[in-house]
Amino acid sequence: MSMTLLAVAIIALLVLRVPVAFALLGPCLTYVTLNGQSVGLSMREVTGAIDSFPLLAVPLFILVGVVANHAGIADRLFDFAQALIGRVRGSLGYVNIGVSLGFSWMSGSALADAAGLGKVEVPAMVRKGYPKRFAVGITAASSLIGPVMPPSIPAVVYASIAAVSTGALFAASVVPAFLLASGLALAVFVWARRQSNLEAEPFEWARLRAATLRVIAPLLAPVIILGGILGGFFTPTEAAAVGAAYVLALGFATGRVRPRDLGTILRDTAATTASITLILGASGLLAWILAREQVPGAVAEFMLGLTDNQVVFLLLVNVLLILLGAVLEGTSVLMITVPILLPIAVQFGVDPLHFGVLTIVNLMIGLLTPPIGAVLYVLSPVTKLPVHEVFRGTAPFLVPLVAVLLLITFVPSVVTFLPTVLGL
Repeated sequence: MSMTLLAVAIIALLVLRVPVAFALLGPCLTYVTLNGQSVGLSMREVTGAIDSFPLLAVPLFILVGVVANHAGIADRLFDFAQALIGRVRGSLGYVNIGVSLGFSWMSGSALADAAGLGKVEVPAMVRKGYPKRFAVGITAASSLIGPVMPPSIPAVVYASIAAVSTGALFAASVVPAFLLASGLALAVFVWARRQSNLEAEPFEWARLRAATLRVIAPLLAPVIILGGILGGFFTPTEAAAVGAAYVLALGFATGRVRPRDLGTILRDTAATTASITLILGASGLLAWILAREQVPGAVAEFMLGLTDNQVVFLLLVNVLLILLGAVLEGTSVLMITVPILLPIAVQFGVDPLHFGVLTIVNLMIGLLTPPIGAVLYVLSPVTKLPVHEVFRGTAPFLVPLVAVLLLITFVPSVVTFLPTVLGL
C-alpha cells in the first residue's frame, strides 16, 4: 500500500465524517498488514504514543474542567464580571471574554468552554439586547483562550511530543493568551461604539461585594495549579491532581456537587479522555508510518528548497496548520505534524517553545474555520443556530485572532519572555 493510497483513504473517511481516530487507525492498520508488518508491531506503536508520564496530566486537567462546570464556577465568574463592569457600553462582550479567561485557568479545552459557557452567556446577552450572531461569535472566539492559557491540554501533548518542559511551555503561553483576550476586547470596543441601544446596568457596591466573595474560592484553583507548577512545587501532573481535588472539594462545600454526581463526572471525564487517548494512539501509528517512509526528510527538503527565510517558513506553517486544524482534531494534528515540522523549525533557528505556542494558536483558530471547525458545530445546537450563521457571527473576530497570531510569529520574544524571566 503506497503513501498516496493511505492519504486518499484517510481523507475519504474524514469527508464521510468517520470519527478522526478510526479514520486514521483503519487505513494505518491496513497499510501495516499489506506491507508485511505484524499487527503486534502496530499495537506497540499505538500504545507507545500514549505511554508517557506527562500525558497523565491530561485526564486530570479534563477532570478539573468537568468538575468546574458541575460546580457552577462559570456562573460565579459571569456574575462577578457583570457586577464589575455592567455599566460599560458593550459590557457583556467584555464579560464574555473575561469569563473565558477566568475559566481557562481550570479548563484547557475550547470545546468544553464553548459548550459550558455558551449556555450561560449567549442567552444572557440576547436578553440584554445584543444581536444573537454577535453573542455567538464572541463566545466562539473567546473559547480559544482556554487551550492557550495554561493549564492547556494541547500544551501537555506538545510538550510530550517535543520533549520540552511542560512548565516552560505553560509560562510561554501566558502572554499570548492575554494578547488574544486583549485583541477580542478591542474588537468589542470598536463594535460597541456604534451601538447606542445596548442596555447598561447601574453599578452597585453591594452586588459587587457579594459576587467577589463568591468568586474568591474558585479563583484560588488557578493559583494552586499554576503557582505550584511555575513555583516548582508540583509537576504538571501533580498540580492537575491537586487542582482536581481542590475543585471537587469546592463543589461539595458549595452544594453544587453531590456524591450522586460523581458517577456522571467520572463518566464524562473518562469519555473525553478515551477519545483523546484513542486519537493520540492512532496518530502515533501514522507518525511511525510517516517516519518509516521518510516523509519528514522529504518535507524538510521541500521546505528548505522553498525558502531560507525563517519568517517565510513560519508563515507557510501558519497557513498549513490553520487548514489542518479546520478539518482535523487538534491533538491528531499535533501528533502528526510536530515530529515533522519541529526539526525543520529548529534548523531555521526557531525556539521549540515559540514553535509550540505558534502551533497551538494556529490549531485553535482552525477550530473556528469551516468546513469542520469543531467549535462551530458545538455552538450550533447550544444556540439553535445553523452552522453557517455561527460562522458569520464568528468571522469578524478572526481579524484580531489572526493579528495576534502574526504578532507572535514576527515577535518571538512575546512567547519566550516569561520563561526566560522565570528561568524555565
